Amino acid sequence: MARRRSSWSTVVGFGLVSLAIDSVSDGARPLAGPLLAQLGASALVVGLVTGGAEAAAQGLRVLFGPWADRTGKYWTFTLAGYALTALCIPLLALAPALAASGLVLASTLIVGDRVGKAVRSPAKTVLLAAVAKPIGRGRGFAVHKSLDLAGAFLGPLIASAVIAATGALWPAFAVLAVPGAAAMVLLFWLRRHVPDPGSGRRDAGSDAEGEPERGGGTPRADASRAAKGSARFPPSFLLFAVAAFLWSAGLVAFGVISFHLSADVGTPVSLVPLIYAAAMATAALGALASGYLYDRLGGAILLALPLLVAMVPVLAFSTTAAPVLAGVLIWGAATGIQDSTVKALVADLVAEPRQGTAYGVFAAFEGGGALAGGALYGALYGSRPLLIAAVAVLQALALVLLAVTVRKSPRPARDA
Repeated sequence: MARRRSSWSTVVGFGLVSLAIDSVSDGARPLAGPLLAQLGASALVVGLVTGGAEAAAQGLRVLFGPWADRTGKYWTFTLAGYALTALCIPLLALAPALAASGLVLASTLIVGDRVGKAVRSPAKTVLLAAVAKPIGRGRGFAVHKSLDLAGAFLGPLIASAVIAATGALWPAFAVLAVPGAAAMVLLFWLRRHVPDPGSGRRDAGSDAEGEPERGGGTPRADASRAAKGSARFPPSFLLFAVAAFLWSAGLVAFGVISFHLSADVGTPVSLVPLIYAAAMATAALGALASGYLYDRLGGAILLALPLLVAMVPVLAFSTTAAPVLAGVLIWGAATGIQDSTVKALVADLVAEPRQGTAYGVFAAFEGGGALAGGALYGALYGSRPLLIAAVAVLQALALVLLAVTVRKSPRPARDA
């Protein structure tokens, strides 16, 4: 019982860190375009900077995940990644005062924030998977993601309130230094109470004297053989990653939905952030519900994800407000499941020494799918029936691969 209470407090602690840091990152993200435009950027430059930033957030995890696994220094990567965001976003307040060089600084800092996401995500997820195991990884990831999404909800509200009060962009970035500092203080406190899984594995691989065991080998050699045995990902993980590519290709970015809301539905721009906030609330509920069901039913609960994704273009690209709002809420639920419970199954499919690498590889598949999906939605936006059909085909394939993955997957890992 004491161990479960300790696990819950640590999971909530990580969730509060994510709440604070997402207030910083998501508070600034809607302002990136207006800031770059104010500094003289063209639409092409805005697209390249913001698109490159999101690509870095996903693609660079392939580098930092294996790096964290090789070194075992998961806390080092976690701290460095959070620090990048906590520093880069408030420094954007300096850009308007630097004339022409302000555009270069702002572009660098916007990309730096998302690089921080890539640095910390695989390592932080390994830490979270380890501490959540006694209470159920589905529940742990669900609670963490719900607090994370609360930050994504609060951040834009804070930034909007500051802009309304001051009439300028730069104070909004400066104010976000406060939740950034709070996140770092809490993170250093957690560091003192949560051991590094990498150090635990290294300790298990060697005894105090390094003496050989009676069986003829050393503990270090046994650990080395175990690591080599887990060097290859299981086929079920690879099937799961391909399924992630397919559902990510069908899950439209909210930027396209917001364009549709303002251009074709006639929604006032001032209401779009509120609609996004509603989607984030639904994402939190989706993460919680799917996480608790995952611990009871296993990976079968994820079979709902392609079905939700397939419904999004049917509703969200309607020309009347009510179906669009329903589509946005379904989009939010799918996003919440993708960003929480999906990670629990990755942890249950892959051995612990390879989980950092696995999260990096998995994110690359999701990022590749998102890039393909952007091209798909851009090409077929003018032909709604073709777009709906294309997404339906992608999700049917994803559903088949998910079903095979679920059959091969173990029950959710959870200590007695």
